Amino acid sequence: MRLSLLDRSRTRAGRPDGEALHDTIARARHAEELGLHRFWVAEHHGVPGVASGSPPVLLAAVGAATSSIRLGSGGVMLPHHQPLVVAEQFRMLDALHPGRIDLGVGRSLGFTAPVRRALRHDPGPDVDAALAAGAEAFAADVEELRAHLDGTAEVTVRPATGRAIPLHVLATGRGLLLAARLGLPVVVGGPVLASADVGDALAAYRSAFRPHPGGPERPQVMVSLDAVVADTAAEARELALPEAHAMALSRTTGEFGPLQSPADLRSAAWPDQVRRRVEAHLDRTLAGTAPQVRAALEELVERTGAEEVLASTSTWDRAALLEADRALAAALGGS
Repeated sequence: MRLSLLDRSRTRAGRPDGEALHDTIARARHAEELGLHRFWVAEHHGVPGVASGSPPVLLAAVGAATSSIRLGSGGVMLPHHQPLVVAEQFRMLDALHPGRIDLGVGRSLGFTAPVRRALRHDPGPDVDAALAAGAEAFAADVEELRAHLDGTAEVTVRPATGRAIPLHVLATGRGLLLAARLGLPVVVGGPVLASADVGDALAAYRSAFRPHPGGPERPQVMVSLDAVVADTAAEARELALPEAHAMALSRTTGEFGPLQSPADLRSAAWPDQVRRRVEAHLDRTLAGTAPQVRAALEELVERTGAEEVLASTSTWDRAALLEADRALAAALGGS
C-alpha cells in the first residue's frame, strides 16, 4: 500500500498566511525522510483557510527543499488556466526537478460565487447546463494539455525535457468515465469515496479504460481522505477536530476558515447543526490508533482496489501533524 500526502497549506488563526507555506515545505522534507511516495499541493482561490493558490509556484519551492520524493498537484483546476500555460509551468518544474513531477488536474470552478466571478466562471441561472458544458470543456482541455506535454500539439512547449509527466484526473462521477476514455489514472475522494456504490463506479472505470500511447497500460486508482493516527482514538479525533470544525462551519457561513486550536473550540458554544456536522465529519475521518487506521485503510483498499492512499491530514499543532504523518507511515509499513 503506497502512502502519499496532500498538503493544502492550511492557515491557522492568529498566524500569518505565509507561515503556512513554510510549514508545507517543512512537511515535504519530513515526508521525504519518512520514505513516502508523493507529496502533492493544492489550488484554492480566495479561501481564508488555505494559503496555496498556485501549485506550480509552491512546488518549485518544495522541490528546491527536497531531493527524491515525487511532487505534484492535487490538483491544478484546469478551467482556470490555458492548457499551454499549465504545460509550460510543469515542463519548467520537470526541468528543475527531473523525473519527480506529477500533474493532477481537476475542474472545480471555485468555492464561492465571488471567487467564481473573479475567475470568470459565473455559471448563470442554469447551473446544471453549465456543469454539463463544463464537463465537455474539461475533457477537451485535458486532451489539449496532454498533447502539449507529449509533443503532439502544433506548439512545442519549452523547456523540452524528453520526459513524460504523469497526468492524473481528480475524478467524481462523470470524471471517472472521462479518465477511462483518456486512459488516465484517477484520484478519488470526498462523497464518491464514501458512497455505497464506489466499487461499482470504479469497476466501470476499469472496464472502460482505454490505454493511450505514452500513458499507463492499466487503470490506476488513488484514494484521498483524511487519516490521523495517535496513541488513542480519542487523541486522534481531537487532532482532527479543527479541520472538522472548519468544514462544518463552512457549510453554515460559506467561508472555509483557518484552523483553530482544540482548546478554543471546546470552550466555545456551537449551534446544534454545527455540532452534528462536526461529529459527522469526524466519523468519516480515519482517526484512531495505528492498528485501527491500518485495518480501515486495508478495508478501503480491498473495496476500491486502490494502489495508493493520498492522506490529506490537517491539525492545529504543527509538531503533532508531523508526528501523525510519522505514525501513519509506520502503521502502513512505510517507515
